[in-house]
Amino acid sequence: MFIDSHCHIDFPDFSEGVAPLLAHMQAAQVSHALCVSVNLENFQRVLALASAHHNLYASVGVHPDHDEGREPSLEELVELAAHPRVVAIGETGLDYYRLKREEVDWQRARFRTHIRAARAAGKPLIIHTRNAAADTLAIMAEERAGEAGGVMHCFTETWEVAEAALQQGFYISFSGIVTFKSARDLKEVARRVPLDRLLIETDAPYLAPVPHRGRRNEPAFVRHVGEEIAALKGLPVEDVAAASSRNFFTLFAAAA
Repeated sequence: MFIDSHCHIDFPDFSEGVAPLLAHMQAAQVSHALCVSVNLENFQRVLALASAHHNLYASVGVHPDHDEGREPSLEELVELAAHPRVVAIGETGLDYYRLKREEVDWQRARFRTHIRAARAAGKPLIIHTRNAAADTLAIMAEERAGEAGGVMHCFTETWEVAEAALQQGFYISFSGIVTFKSARDLKEVARRVPLDRLLIETDAPYLAPVPHRGRRNEPAFVRHVGEEIAALKGLPVEDVAAASSRNFFTLFAAAA
């Protein structure tokens, strides 16, 4: 069985409801999914999904690109993370893709708040980094993110960045991008990440893997990510499914 360690099935893209997605998951041998929060305004929608379905879990956090709505405080994140269906803090991190480095002091402050909340709550971090790897790793080290642990989600960076995150005790999660023909460097990173530190995800509704590229993504498609990583590592797909699922429950201990 596979597990989708990161999706956003609360988004309006899934207006038909969760029932078809759960049926597709079962047919594809995807047993669980983690629905990841991107803002506080819609957190209750994420939590409602996790509370209503035994095989769905929630996180709480505000995405680094989210520049509208309520800013999270450490105290509020810790309080919301205490719910038993919330297994992680995030997604959080840094994203400089649309902004210059000198324009994102607020992102760095928010990231530090999330790390401190994760350490206080005793729950792992889900970290997003885009065009900001050096600052992301530096803040992780400064704020002792390794004490909480976590995952570098939708990883697209170099092996050197992966290795630095692994050294801080983090897992590396691969999305459908690893199935793209153009992702040669990322495929090499996937070969090198140890099997016991690897997760798979969809980031649905985004980044559908081959052979569904260009379509709306959904948790059932995570098996294609697992199959690609198995091929890259020269392993039976059952080994990757078992290891990544075991890693999920090791990292997100509240889900066990």
